[in-house]
Amino acid sequence: MNRRDALTTVALAGAAIAATGSARADTAPGSTLERIKKSGVLRIAVIAGQDPYFHKDLATNQWSGACIDMANDIAAKLGAKVETLESTWGNQILDLQAEKIDLAFAVNPTPERSLVIDFSTPILVHSFTVITKKGFAKPQTWAELNKPEVKIAVDIGSTHETIARRYCPKATILGFKERNEAILAVATGRADCNISLAVLSVATLKKNPTLGELAVPRPLLTLPTNMGIRAESDRRYKDFLSALADYNRSLGQTREWMLKGFEAVGLGADDIPGEVQF
Repeated sequence: MNRRDALTTVALAGAAIAATGSARADTAPGSTLERIKKSGVLRIAVIAGQDPYFHKDLATNQWSGACIDMANDIAAKLGAKVETLESTWGNQILDLQAEKIDLAFAVNPTPERSLVIDFSTPILVHSFTVITKKGFAKPQTWAELNKPEVKIAVDIGSTHETIARRYCPKATILGFKERNEAILAVATGRADCNISLAVLSVATLKKNPTLGELAVPRPLLTLPTNMGIRAESDRRYKDFLSALADYNRSLGQTREWMLKGFEAVGLGADDIPGEVQF
């Protein structure tokens, strides 16, 4: 092979490689933001029995709540409509990874989760509380619950479970697939208490005031709640959601959505304990 033929061969090989790379680029999946804009659909996870975040009307199967209002606001800005997929706190992370949804609400950014998904800046920051069954002494500290004879009901895969195992490792922890099942365990006396975020506890006791009492053990434990998205190199979707979260929180819009969500269970602003911040 002479020099000219060799150069021609190299050039043709380079062109073939470039063409292959171009073809791969053309067929590579787009970012989440591109998919939403192209399809006109924003897919979100919804979770039953989680007022004020999510509320399902059993008669119409329609969803409402603070997170639905947030989702509609996001979708409107992207020229899309909201599509829901019923999930659980634990499964919505898997739904994100499986590309079944584009957005998960009220996700606490744990180090473990940060290895598999990404997060916006916080929607709000809230505290953890305890719902005790009737006749069970209200705990003043988390240490009072950290005993083998104390049975704590939590929903598996949630930060409720994380708090229980972190601060009450000696207690008997009962795990349930959904939070409603954990609440039922308290109602039936199978468990002594349930650990829940304050916004959920307040709504639960409003719907069922005979269930028990609300306790806010010390030290006061707070945790930011964010929007969860798939991890990807294109940062536009994450930056957009973070800007939206900061903007709505600073303007008080997020608080308005939360208060509206509480209205579904008959709670007004005056009914919200001082420990419940959003």
